[in-house]
Amino acid sequence: MAQIGGSTVNGPSEDDVEAGVGGPPAAGEPGVTEPVLPGPAAAGGPVAGALPADPRTHGVDVRPAGTPTRRGGALLLSGSLGMGHDVMAQACGASLTRRGFTTRTADSLRMLGGRNGSRGEKVFRGMIAVPGLYDAVHFSQMRTGGRLAQAIERTSSRFVVPALREELAAQPTDLVISIFATGAAAASRVKAEFPGLVTAVFSTDCCVHRLWVHDNTDLYLVTSQTAARYVRRFSPNALISVVPTPVREPFYDPPTQEEARAALGIPADAPCVLLMSGSWGLGPLVEGAAAMAAAGIYVLAVAGRNQRLAARLASLSEQQHKVIPFGFTDRVPALMAASDLVVTSSGDTCSEARVIGRDLLLIDVVPGHGRDNLQKELERGHAEVTNTDPVSLTRSALACLDRVKPPSDRVAIGPHAWERAFGAALAQIGFGADW
Repeated sequence: MAQIGGSTVNGPSEDDVEAGVGGPPAAGEPGVTEPVLPGPAAAGGPVAGALPADPRTHGVDVRPAGTPTRRGGALLLSGSLGMGHDVMAQACGASLTRRGFTTRTADSLRMLGGRNGSRGEKVFRGMIAVPGLYDAVHFSQMRTGGRLAQAIERTSSRFVVPALREELAAQPTDLVISIFATGAAAASRVKAEFPGLVTAVFSTDCCVHRLWVHDNTDLYLVTSQTAARYVRRFSPNALISVVPTPVREPFYDPPTQEEARAALGIPADAPCVLLMSGSWGLGPLVEGAAAMAAAGIYVLAVAGRNQRLAARLASLSEQQHKVIPFGFTDRVPALMAASDLVVTSSGDTCSEARVIGRDLLLIDVVPGHGRDNLQKELERGHAEVTNTDPVSLTRSALACLDRVKPPSDRVAIGPHAWERAFGAALAQIGFGADW
């Protein structure tokens, strides 16, 4: 495949889609390569002779008529810090499978080998537990590509590169998509050893830091124009596609608020919030739940994979019946539907809440890139920010509840936007209609 670079694809951002302007840029727009979009023609009808649309793509055709299925191999490099990277890997994997790829996922942290994988998670948890430490590392080193960031990249690549080389040699692979910065660095280093290999990076961070950006990356998928400009800070000629954040299918078909509340035993006219903070359950969720319940708010409190937090929430619910606790659960779409407001930290939950049509109250609890992403959510609207102390959180929640009654019940963003943008991006790196 020829060298790729030097042009930028401007796909629909989440902001564009929510505003109803999520189509491709006009042909001939300066600096923009017109994307090849799969699916219906501009006139609104299907392409002549097209295959029936796969219902899982919600009406978007992913293969052109008459084209035989070609089984390409795709490797997704995720990372087991929380669930966000895995969720994005699953979304990419599902879309690639619909396009005829065989996909597999590897954990970049586990590719560090032995104790190094678990040590990486412990180091990150340790940094965010010390006030100001991860902020200092992120803003002074990661975002600027400082010496510490370079050392982290060299050290991790020393272990991940051999593991990735072995993985690619074992199975034919046409495309590697890195959804974790450590994987992006390793993929760049081994690309030249595998002729024809195409490498892409997918980051949902607002301010893409230095460890994401590498010379041998053919395509960057980002979710905002701000993120695209941060990529260009380190690679001015990078090929970039701005796409909506993919959301899991159950969020597009939630129950009504009345149905969800009836299942949970919550009065139809009672104020209710969903309180959660990622799979780690970061922040003062127990104290916040207690304070909001004391103020008369029903609190659907989700602990994620934090078992200690789940036990504390269960104990609190025995004393305060307005707190309804959950551990790790797949009922989040229904819990969002039941709520008037989602109280959470910056992350993928924000995109899920926007799909269901719930406003956000964001707890400023995730340092570093979490503060970058919080700013992005505030700029998108229908979101407020609060401090971590229970008094501030409760006052903010009560004020938000006054403003959002009744909540919207519409789906704000459709799944077709991701499918179309992802297909257009793949076309730019050789996986288009004729592939």
